[in-house]
Amino acid sequence: MKRFGNLWDSVVSFGNLLLAYEKARKGKRKRDEVAWFGFHLEEELFQLQEELQAKIYHPGTYRIFTIYERKPRQISAAPFRDRVVHHALMNIVEPLLDQRFIFDNYACRQGKGVHQAVNRYQHWANRYAYALKLDVARYFPSIDHAILKQQIAHHLKDPDVLWLFDVILDHSPAFPPEPLVYFPGDDLFTPLERRIGIPIGNLTSQFLANLYLDGFDHFVKQELGVKAYLRYVDDAVLLSNSKAELHGWRKAIEAKLLELRLRLHPRKVNIFQVYEGVDVLGYRVFPAHRLLRNDNGYRFARRLRGFAAAYAQGQMEWEDFNPSVQSWIGHARQADTFGLRQRIFDTTVLVRERG
Repeated sequence: MKRFGNLWDSVVSFGNLLLAYEKARKGKRKRDEVAWFGFHLEEELFQLQEELQAKIYHPGTYRIFTIYERKPRQISAAPFRDRVVHHALMNIVEPLLDQRFIFDNYACRQGKGVHQAVNRYQHWANRYAYALKLDVARYFPSIDHAILKQQIAHHLKDPDVLWLFDVILDHSPAFPPEPLVYFPGDDLFTPLERRIGIPIGNLTSQFLANLYLDGFDHFVKQELGVKAYLRYVDDAVLLSNSKAELHGWRKAIEAKLLELRLRLHPRKVNIFQVYEGVDVLGYRVFPAHRLLRNDNGYRFARRLRGFAAAYAQGQMEWEDFNPSVQSWIGHARQADTFGLRQRIFDTTVLVRERG
């Protein structure tokens, strides 16, 4: 396999840094650090360029917070200038490596996404009787840095680009191994000595999460010979007309994941009959139709009531939450949800309280 080199000049070019800034500021122009960076744009970009070229660039401190969507997730937000660097790196590297990913890897890729993945599954549900659903336990917090760096170097040979990946990974928030997990060959201290975890929220993390399981994807497709397989980050689905075949694939997959120091979530590995409807990326999908998962509608109705209350008190304007509303509508319209949407919007009224 060809390793890509001679990329550094493109990464640190002023034009690429400017493009990276424009991508990083989308939807965030009102934030203070973004506005400040834009006001000093030329000075800031030249400063970043000099630091990268001289190898003295050091990432700043992450802002860490927790969001609650079905389950708590720790989000690590890098400072804006570091997000510019992430975009500059991905502008050059991602298109080269993305072409090596399997077709049915759907997360954070141009022309892919949740809806395309669900469409693909539903197409297969009309051809196969059974579906095996898999979920990797604590995926982002479990990604092993040493293995990941080897994978990056397997594709790239530019020493400067490899240096920048190292800097980004080495300065990311540390994830303690909770719970302590041992893999074949480990001694007592191995889980404590290996650095693990990449931050949810980084542009680079989205790409690296795809890369980390790329070899695994090719194993499933080429060595196991699975024709109907798709993955969205840490969720995967395999289909077959034989339950025994799916059980065999599961055992092979568990063994393969151990090589990456990953494990399947014990409560999220199941075989289903497709005609009963299978939960796929937020939808309950049948061969001929699909429904929105119940908790999705409940959560959006609660958020919409919150938006309405804030609007009534003058704390939010329509344009502040309209993108979120339109995003949910677009997601819900991919399923049979006309009645659900009608009930939610008929019971929520946007009225400004009189002072």
